[in-house]
Amino acid sequence: MKYITIAIDGPAAAGKSTVAKKVAQVLGYTYIDTGAMYRAFTYYVIKKGLDPKDEEASNSLIPEVDIKLINDGRVICNDEDVTQIIRETYISQNVSYIASYKKIRLALVDLQRKMAKNDSVVMDGRDIGTYVLPNANIKIFQIADVRTRAVRRYEENLEKNIITTLGEVEDDLRKRDYIDSHRDFAPLKPAVDSILLDTSFLSIDEAVEAVLNIVRRKLGEN
Repeated sequence: MKYITIAIDGPAAAGKSTVAKKVAQVLGYTYIDTGAMYRAFTYYVIKKGLDPKDEEASNSLIPEVDIKLINDGRVICNDEDVTQIIRETYISQNVSYIASYKKIRLALVDLQRKMAKNDSVVMDGRDIGTYVLPNANIKIFQIADVRTRAVRRYEENLEKNIITTLGEVEDDLRKRDYIDSHRDFAPLKPAVDSILLDTSFLSIDEAVEAVLNIVRRKLGEN
């Protein structure tokens, strides 16, 4: 049986996770949220009382971090359900530092590749098409303008009772965009063979349908 891999990359709050999860449900594929893995690692660093900006200290925790993604959407870090807490603002403000550290990325990328070996998957992140799964069958780079992304994330925060201002969210996204796209190892950038999808003016359902149309067209070509 030939497994299909779909990579969806893009900046923070572009709606990748929501779209990828729904696409995986429609196709019957496994959804892998790589961002949740970096968030879980960030949470553990902070829980241990270390500074996420300290690369050496953060790297020292690699041997003791165990992250699992459960099919029902839960994220488990060292037997603790961290599904909700990793969406807190203080995690969002620090995850790009953790995601920029080469040793941590190598450890988590190895885990991500193993997950994609034995099943058809939809995987979203920053460097899936360029680094994690360079041979993915379908690569999509999903974007939206920063204001649209800020509004989306702000509304998500309100639903989760996470108190922020729209301005704070937008400033945080701009900072994360810069860190993600300027890191030395596996920076955020579209793969040369990726398809650009701008969701600035699309609803979630419209974005999902756009991705499904891309998948149908690409698979039909093969």
